Amino acid sequence: MRSTIRLFSCGVLLVGAVACQTSKSSTPTAPTVAGPIAGVTISAPTLLQPAQGFKFKESEQPIKLVIQNAATNGERVLTYTFEVASDAGFATKVFSRSKVPPGDNNQTSVTLDKLAIGQSYYWRAWAEDGANTGSIASAAFDIYPHAVINAPAPLSPINAATAASTTPSIVAGNAATVGPVGFLSYEFQVATDQAFAHLVAAGVINEGGGQTTFNSSPLANGTTFYWRVRAKDSETTSAWSVTQTFKTPAAPAPSPSPGPSPAPGAACVSSSALTIIQCERGKYGHMSATDTFNFLVAAARSLTSNAISGAPFGLLRKSGGSSCNGYSCDIICSGQGNSQKQWDVLGDSDGAQTPSWSGPATVPNIRVDVCDIK
Repeated sequence: MRSTIRLFSCGVLLVGAVACQTSKSSTPTAPTVAGPIAGVTISAPTLLQPAQGFKFKESEQPIKLVIQNAATNGERVLTYTFEVASDAGFATKVFSRSKVPPGDNNQTSVTLDKLAIGQSYYWRAWAEDGANTGSIASAAFDIYPHAVINAPAPLSPINAATAASTTPSIVAGNAATVGPVGFLSYEFQVATDQAFAHLVAAGVINEGGGQTTFNSSPLANGTTFYWRVRAKDSETTSAWSVTQTFKTPAAPAPSPSPGPSPAPGAACVSSSALTIIQCERGKYGHMSATDTFNFLVAAARSLTSNAISGAPFGLLRKSGGSSCNGYSCDIICSGQGNSQKQWDVLGDSDGAQTPSWSGPATVPNIRVDVCDIK
C-alpha cells in the first residue's frame, strides 16, 4: 500500500516537472523563451509612409501605415506593433495593432480606421520576436480640415453701371480659401434675366493675380445684363457670388445717308479738276476695261465743260500693251506733239482705281501719242 502511494506521488511530481518545462524554454526557436535572449538585437523599422509632417486630405482616407522591416541577428521570426495617438506621448491612442506578421518585399503595412479630420496624429512602430523587443520609430502626420472655397467678390461692372463697350471686361476678386484647395478656376455667367435661364455669355478662366477677368463676347446694345461667378478646384466648388448688373451702351446714331451719286452720263460740275474726277469715278464700282474707257470719256468732257485749265481734254491713244478700248487706262491728255500734257487720273488702275489728278507731265517726261479730244 505504501509502495503504491509513492508511485502516485512520483507521478504527480513527474507531471509537475513536465508542466514547468513546457511553460518556458531555453531553446531560441521554441514558441516561448525564458526572458530576453542574450546577444540578440532588433533594429527599429524604417517608417516609409506617411513621412514626417505629411498632410492628408479627407478624401485620402483610409490611411495606410507602411514600414520597411526591421533587421535582427536572432533566429526567431519578427512581428510588428503599430500605434497611432492624438498626442506625442501616446496617452490617447486611436489605433493599436500588435503581432502583425512581416509583409512581402521587406515591407509591412496596416490600414487605419477612418480618423477625425482637422488635427495632427503621431504614429510609431517596432518589432519583437517574443523574447526581445526592438527600438521604436515614430513620426507625425496631419489630416486637413474640410476644404472651403468662399464665393468670389464681384468688382466690375457693378451696380447697374454702363459698360464702356458691348464686349465688357468682367472682373472678380479672387476667392478666399481654407484647407487643402488646389489650383482655382472661375466660372462666369452673363444672362438677360436674374434667374440665369437665358445665358448670353459664359466661360471658365484660370485664376489671375489678386483678381480674375472674363472678357465677354459681343452683347446687344442698350440692354441690362446680370452676371455672377464662382470658383472651384478639382474637388470643391464655391457658392455663386452676389449677382451684379450692368448696362451696355446705347447703339450709335445712324450715319446720314450719302447723297445720291451723279447718274452715269450726267456731267459733274466743279471748278476743281480733282473734284470732277472724283465725281465721275463715283458713278462706278470696280471698273472693267469698258467701264474705265467710259469713265475717261466722261471725265474729259466734264473737265472741258467746266473750263478746267488745259481744255479741251481727251484720251491718250495706246497702240500696244494693255489698254482700255485702245486708250491708256489712266491718262487724260490735252494738246499734241511737243505741247502735249498728260494727267494721271487713276491710282492703281487694276486695283483700287482711286481717283487722282496728278500732273501735268510734259515733254520730255512723257511719250507723246495722239490725244483724242472727246
